[in-house]
Amino acid sequence: MAVKYGKFEMPKIIKLDEETKTDTYTRFIAEPFERGFGHTIGNALRRIMLNSLEAPGIISVRIEGVSHEYTAIEGVVEDMTHIVLNMKSALLRLLPTEEENVSKEMVVVSKTIDITQNMIDKANGSYYVTFKDAFGPSHFEIINPNLRFFTVTKPFHRRIDFRIGYGRGYVPSERHEGFEKIIDEIIIDTAFSPVRLVNYWVENTRVGQDTDFDKLIIDVVTDGRLTPKEVLSFATQIGIEHFMIFDSVKTHDIAFEKEEVKKNKDRDEILSKLVLKINEIELSVRSTNCLSSANIETIGELVVMPESDMLKFRNFGKKSLTEIKQKLSDMGLYLGMDLGKYGINRDNIKTVIKKYLEETAAGEA
Repeated sequence: MAVKYGKFEMPKIIKLDEETKTDTYTRFIAEPFERGFGHTIGNALRRIMLNSLEAPGIISVRIEGVSHEYTAIEGVVEDMTHIVLNMKSALLRLLPTEEENVSKEMVVVSKTIDITQNMIDKANGSYYVTFKDAFGPSHFEIINPNLRFFTVTKPFHRRIDFRIGYGRGYVPSERHEGFEKIIDEIIIDTAFSPVRLVNYWVENTRVGQDTDFDKLIIDVVTDGRLTPKEVLSFATQIGIEHFMIFDSVKTHDIAFEKEEVKKNKDRDEILSKLVLKINEIELSVRSTNCLSSANIETIGELVVMPESDMLKFRNFGKKSLTEIKQKLSDMGLYLGMDLGKYGINRDNIKTVIKKYLEETAAGEA
């Protein structure tokens, strides 16, 4: 037996600020929430993003002929302590997935570095060994390949071994577990968290005549091992996993009150937007001309196009794409929409729009 509860205002879509978005920074906007839920959800997501996400990191390093981290290496400007500090900034990306059978087990990646006198001479006497020079073949993607590890002034021929593992947060060297240390292996502190910064704040937003609903804005900055979108997605799933624990104490289901909207009315509402001509949404001349040359005349023909296909159009750049996505977002639409529940797809969109316009005109006659 379900207990009836009143309706909660909730966002239909999560908006992204396309103008400021980068590979490592994204602003997410969600509205409307009931009053108070902006802080409730924002704070929970922020704590999960900062503390609970996993990424690969270097756990230890072993350089042939170096017995501890307080020694100097012949022909190398930096001492081992300085080199270890540099290596702590190395970033690797790999998402372990069940489908691709990618393991999360610790691995050792090895490579022999061979710096000749000729290479040193070409570098004006100081050859900088970077992350990509020292890291051997593996499945990992190097995020900062040009990170400098050390400077060589004499011919250098040594093997370097990196032990890579997965973890959460910041783990000091003495807390690394699950492997047996080998001779001359130097265990290092590891910052596993891929999140650099998470800020959120809540503003008022309007629903009908009421202006005291919450608008949640979240800024996410990562180091490149995860994208901001992946960070928000993973944090949300982690939160849901933990909330599900308390489902065991459920005594009754809750039936939330919802607005009864007929299917036809819902379809009419979306179609009233899809039939709009491109020149009715006040795009720039450049964007309008690009769409016109691609034979896209209505919003409906536009929203069924995937973003990747849009960039294939002649003279169509990212600036035009950003403008179009923002306009569609303001209308509650987006590129690549799945309109299957309305019986609309890419193949029949023009026919559906034509029929709708004819029916509307007949109804007004």
